[in-house]
Amino acid sequence: MDDEFGAGYSRVLSSSLSLAGVGGRTADEALAAGVNPRDVWLAMCDVQDVPAERRLGRDIKPTRH
Repeated sequence: MDDEFGAGYSRVLSSSLSLAGVGGRTADEALAAGVNPRDVWLAMCDVQDVPAERRLGRDIKPTRH
């Protein structure tokens, strides 16, 4: 969420925005109740109109070992 919304705003969203996709709970409430984090993220994306191409997060190049 921080990558998409910024650190401060993501905290506001997670604690105050009701998400229909997880039973009308906030993200914080849903996670505390054991809802899969991916389901919470997708519910947040739906409410905030995050485009499909950004729902997987930013690309991180793999490191070579």
